[in-house]
Order: sequence, then C-alpha cells, then structure tokens
Amino acid sequence: MTMDWATANAPRILIIIVTWNKKDYVLNLLGSLDSLSYPREALEVVVVDNASEDGTVEALKQQYPHVNLLCNEENLGGTGGFNTGLAWAFQQAEGRYQYLWLLDNDVLVHRDALSELVDVLEQQADIAVAGSTMMQLDYPWRINEMGAYVDRGLGQLMLNRHLEEIQPWQGRPVNELLQTTADLSKQLMHCQPYMDVDYVAAASLLIRADVAKQAGLWRDYFIHFDDVEWCLRIRDMRHRVVVSAKSLIWHLSAAAKVPTWVLYYDNRNILDMLKMHGASPAHLHNVKTYILKKAVYYHLIGKSDLAQLHHDAVDDFNSNQLGKKAIRLDYQYQSNDKVASVFADNKIKRVLLSWTANLQATGMQEALIQACLQRPELQVECLTVAGITPVFQLPNPSFVTFPASRLRRYWYYWRLRNHYDLVIQSDYEVFPLVSWLGKEVLFINDEGFSRRPCPQWKNVWQAGWRWLGSRFSKG
Repeated sequence: MTMDWATANAPRILIIIVTWNKKDYVLNLLGSLDSLSYPREALEVVVVDNASEDGTVEALKQQYPHVNLLCNEENLGGTGGFNTGLAWAFQQAEGRYQYLWLLDNDVLVHRDALSELVDVLEQQADIAVAGSTMMQLDYPWRINEMGAYVDRGLGQLMLNRHLEEIQPWQGRPVNELLQTTADLSKQLMHCQPYMDVDYVAAASLLIRADVAKQAGLWRDYFIHFDDVEWCLRIRDMRHRVVVSAKSLIWHLSAAAKVPTWVLYYDNRNILDMLKMHGASPAHLHNVKTYILKKAVYYHLIGKSDLAQLHHDAVDDFNSNQLGKKAIRLDYQYQSNDKVASVFADNKIKRVLLSWTANLQATGMQEALIQACLQRPELQVECLTVAGITPVFQLPNPSFVTFPASRLRRYWYYWRLRNHYDLVIQSDYEVFPLVSWLGKEVLFINDEGFSRRPCPQWKNVWQAGWRWLGSRFSKG
C-alpha cells in the first residue's frame, strides 16, 4: 500500500527533465507534476534545454520561473542533457536531495507514479534504482515495457511483459487512466509489486542521490543505451535495479517510430556497452557480424543510407569513437500531406501497392484516388498472396496475386523486377524483394513518407561480402 507522505517526512527529490524542441510537451509535463500524490513542497525541478529553437526557454522562464533552468549551447542529446542535470545535482550540498527522478519530457505520469517509486526505495535498502512500468500512449491499456533485460549474446534488449494488455482498461482513454487505481500486480498473472531487471528506462527512473553520485555521469552515447549502461554499472556496484508494477507512465510506443538515423547510435552503443560490461572479443565479433547482416537487409529493401549507418557504427566502435556524429542521410521523410506531388509525377504511370501499406492509416488514400481521377493513364495494382484475404483499399481494385509457394513467388519477383514505376511499401512491415519490382520505392508510415530509388545489386553484393567475410573470420 502506498504510504501517505506528509510534507514533514517526505524525502526531498530533485526531478531532472531534458528537453529539445518540445515546448508544449515539457510545459504539459511540468503542469502535471502538481497532480502528483507526492507532496509538491518536497520536490525541486531542473529542466535542461538542449538549445531548443521553438521558444521553449522563453516559455519556461515566463510560466515556471521557480524551475531551475539549465541551457546547453548545443543539442547534446539525451546523454549530454541528463549529464548536465546530474552534474548540477552532484554540485549541490550533501544531503540536499535523497533521490533524483529522471523523466522524459514527453511522458504522461500517473498521479501515484512517484509515490510508488519512493515507497520501494524507502522499504528496501538494497534497491538503488526503481523505474516505472511504461505503457503505450497510442494504446493506453498495453504495456510497452516493465523494465528490460539485456540479451548479451545477441546484443538486444528483451522488454519485460512487452505488449501484454490490461483487459479491463481496453478502450479507456489515457487521461482517465492517469487518475484510476493502478496496480498491475493485481491485473496480471504472476506479477509481483516490483521485480528485479537489468535496467529501467530514464523515461521515469528514481535513484538514490548518493548512489547516482558514486556511479557518476553517463557514458557519452549521445542517445540510446546510455541509461541501460548506467543501470548495468549500478548493478555491477552490487545494487539492485527494479521496476514497479504500481508506478505507471505513458509514452509513445517504439512501434510507431520508424528508425532512421538512430540506428547508428543503437548499433554503436550496444557494442560499447557490451564491451564495458565484460563481453569477450569473440562475443563482440559475433554481435558486429549480426550488425553487418542487418546492413545487407537495409540494402535489400532499398535503404542504402541506413545500411551505411550500420557499417559506420561498427567502424566507429572499432576506432573507439563515441559522442555525437554528424549524420547526413541521402533521403529524408516528408509529411504525408505532401504525398500528392508524388502521385502527380508524370514519370509514374504504374504503381504497385503492397498489402501491408495502409492508405487509410497514413491519410494517403484520398491523394491517390484524386491522382487516378486526374490522370487516366495512372494504373494502380494491389499486391496480394494466394491464400491471404485480399486487402481492399481502393474502389474497384486491380489485384496482382503472387503464389503461396515461396519458390514460385521468387520466380514472380524475378520476372516482374522493375516492372512498376513506383512500389508502395509499409515501413512497419517491409518485404525486401517487393522493393525490386519498381524503379522507385515509396516507404510510408503513419507520419511520413520517403521516396527512394530501387535497390542496387552492387550495394547488396558489397555489403554481403563484408558480412560473409566477418562471419567466417575469427575476429
């Protein structure tokens, strides 16, 4: 049961928030702190701004003058931002704060989220870090992660209870759930009030102030895996890291975010993190080989610049390069409301729509219909596979049905390569060989689209040789 904290006995907590060009998000988060069940008088807030250009600093000074505002001269990423806040905290008088609460600037926080974390640390002296269960903002009844473990063999995070759903909450809006009783240990089978994990995300992480100071600043990753490495470091100091099933936050799920430039940091940083925590040269070699294999995949689907990020990640790790990298991608994403210009291009006359590309979800159906009305020569065919119920997305659709047999399907891929001027693929479920059917590929997701040339055999060949060379070498 949550303790009813009175101001007199409530441990003092410093809240550290990092923000960059998310003015409305951080203002909403600061406003929501007044709704916490924890005594507001026991809280102090520091906001670290990473050189925002959207008026964040001015708005914070005007609306929250009591907040400690630290302004970095450039965007230092999540790593540099939190390090700025942590360094400031470490300089304060000893004992000024008992705990530090690290928060993402774009989360929604349950009213009891902080109180539950404090309860865990107050009742268990051997626990140094307690984190919140992260729910999905787009599906508020679904768990995104209840902490996570590190698969050191594959170099991947294994999200605990990922995608499990709270059935009584299904369909309820997040604003309603923010105020409801939230104890997932009573909603899920075999779920304890808190459990030991390898790491909890700094989207909501409460740590003992003295342990944080002993652990020191985050390793310079710029973004991603910095909080993971910190938690592993703290566990190496023989402290426990736990996640609470009674402390909840809501955050946009990773499934709704299509990875682009972050792939570089994900792959480089996981290698460094594994090395920092005891991975052998042979183990690191295996993970590097897996990263090079992923580069082949990105060449196969037609995202050569993202494939290069995987190669850069391995090369920079081998050169001991950390920190921020100047990344320049060949092809950027544009807002979906600009897609009409693509369909109006006179070079595009034959279009193939993959069955996983959802025109309704992306808001592109109307633009494609209007293009068909204005351009009688424009032909749109919908790709489906025998045995799968066809997906109807257009009036009077023309279907191209590929065989269910994989070998026969490969023959169709070969026969129809470059047959279409444009292939539309979903970023959420990409079929590599489908990209080879068009002269160009349009990758679409719920927020944007990227128009790219078709894959090139030369790129696949070169990446494949590098991967195979790594796979069969001794490292």
